[in-house]
Amino acid sequence: MERLGHTFDRPELLLRALTHPSISTPTRPDNQRLEFLGDRVLGLVMAEALLAADKGAREGQLAPRFNALVRKETCAEIAREIDLGVVLKLGRSEMLSGGRRKQAVLGDAMEAVIAAVYLDAGFNVARDVILTHWAKRIDQVDADSRDAKTLLQEWAQARGLALPDYTEISRSGPDHAPVFSIEVRLETGQAARAEAGNKRQAEQQAASTLLAQLGSAD
Repeated sequence: MERLGHTFDRPELLLRALTHPSISTPTRPDNQRLEFLGDRVLGLVMAEALLAADKGAREGQLAPRFNALVRKETCAEIAREIDLGVVLKLGRSEMLSGGRRKQAVLGDAMEAVIAAVYLDAGFNVARDVILTHWAKRIDQVDADSRDAKTLLQEWAQARGLALPDYTEISRSGPDHAPVFSIEVRLETGQAARAEAGNKRQAEQQAASTLLAQLGSAD
């Protein structure tokens, strides 16, 4: 609660937000319904913030900024900053497979926590909590508004290379929480791999890793 910046009147809401499906029971519900709600609360707060920050922006300018702020990768980054992974309630198999560090698990939990704050104290408090943790990213959103796959594609095209190739290396984990390993490779042979809870996120992470490598090489 201290790291989040909100003291719960109903701490059972926070407990539910931290409960992964791998450990849920009929008497101990998981955080999936809260995740669904939290995603919508976050979306509304970010839409309001973007409109307030740039009163002259067109929809075409706002949409990529919005996507950058609400995407699962960003939620996972916030979760890491408040060390959310260490307090998640996970099943044994999920813990052994590194669930406390998985982007999908962290992103989902962050959205669930947002919903828990909203249900506990209302929209205004939830907005304050969100804006506190997202403030830096709102200020820098123009630099982050294009996703990693798009940036990598543009990098390759600018150098006359073929489009990056994405390959699914493996899929592991239970059906309710799969883990995809994806490799992205350039025509030059440069490559990077990443794991995530769905293919899109794994591709984005792999592209981001490769971009970082390319930046270091430059």
